[in-house]
Amino acid sequence: MQTTDPQIVLGTMDFGTRVDPDRAFAVLDSFVAGGGVWLDTANCYSFWADPSGVGGASERLIGAWLRARPGVRDAVRIATKVRQNPLVPHSWPQSAEGLSARAIHAGVEESLERLGVDHVDLLWAHAEDRTVPLEETVGAFGELVAKGVALRVGAANHAAWRVERARSLARERRVEPWTALQLRHSLLQPRPLTPVAEAGHRMLTADDLDLARSEGLAVWSYTSLMWGSYVRADKPLPPTYDHPGTTRVLAVLDDVADELPATRNQVVLAWLMRQGIDPIVGASRVEQIEEALAARRVRLDDEHLARFAEAR
Repeated sequence: MQTTDPQIVLGTMDFGTRVDPDRAFAVLDSFVAGGGVWLDTANCYSFWADPSGVGGASERLIGAWLRARPGVRDAVRIATKVRQNPLVPHSWPQSAEGLSARAIHAGVEESLERLGVDHVDLLWAHAEDRTVPLEETVGAFGELVAKGVALRVGAANHAAWRVERARSLARERRVEPWTALQLRHSLLQPRPLTPVAEAGHRMLTADDLDLARSEGLAVWSYTSLMWGSYVRADKPLPPTYDHPGTTRVLAVLDDVADELPATRNQVVLAWLMRQGIDPIVGASRVEQIEEALAARRVRLDDEHLARFAEAR
C-alpha cells in the first residue's frame, strides 16, 4: 500500500445541499486549521438531495470557498469523481454518465469549472462502466494526467481484478495507471454475502487490500463512521448489520475507547489508519471534524487489533 502516513479525508458530499454554505465553510476552515489536506467530492454530489436533480453543488461550494480564501488552494488537495452524474435531471441511474472518453473529458471539464481550478490532485472513476471498453477508459484517464488536468487517478467501487486489468492496460499504453482505491469499509461489517441497501456501494474485500499492499496503492474508505451509527441512538445500524459479530465488536470498541481514552469514532478511525487506510469523514459541524482529526493521536497497539479481529 502507499508509503505515506494515512490521513483523515474530509468528505464533502452534503456541502451545498444538506449542509448550508456557512456551516460548510466553517468545517472546511476548521479542517485546514487542524492540518487536514484532502477534500473528497464528486461531480454527482448530491443530485438526490438537490431540487435540480443533478450534481455539482458540492464542487460549486468548494469553488466558492477557494475563491473566498486566497492562497488556501496551496494547502489542500482536491479529489473528485466522474461516472454517476445524471445527464437528465432526476433520471438516475438511467441517464448516469458513463466512462467513455467523451463522458470523462466532459465531466472533468465541468468539474474544473465548478471548482474554479486548473487541475485536481486525484480523479476517481466513481463506479464501473462495463458498456465501455476498459482500454477507452484507461486511455482517457491517462490523457488527463498527461495534460496535467489530473495529477493522479484512481478507481472507486471497482472489483480488484478490473483495477489490475486497467493497470496492465495502462502499462501497455504507457499512460498513468490507477494508483488508488476507494471502497466502503468500517470496523463493523454486514452479514457475509448480504448486499447492502445503498445503490452503488462496494465493500472493501481482502482481495482489494491484498492488491493494494502488493502494488503500493492508496486505499480510501467511505462510510467510515456508518453515518454516525457508532455514537448516535437516532442513527440505528441498517438491518444487515444485525448479527452477533456486531454485538461483540461494539463491546470491544467500548472497552478500548475507555482504556485509551478516546471516543468510539476516534477508535474506529484509528483502527482504519493503523491498516494504512485513509478514512473519509463526512462532517456537517466543526466539532465533528475536530473530533475526527484528533483520532490521528489515538494509538492502537497489536493487542487492540487482535481483540477486534477476534470479535469480528
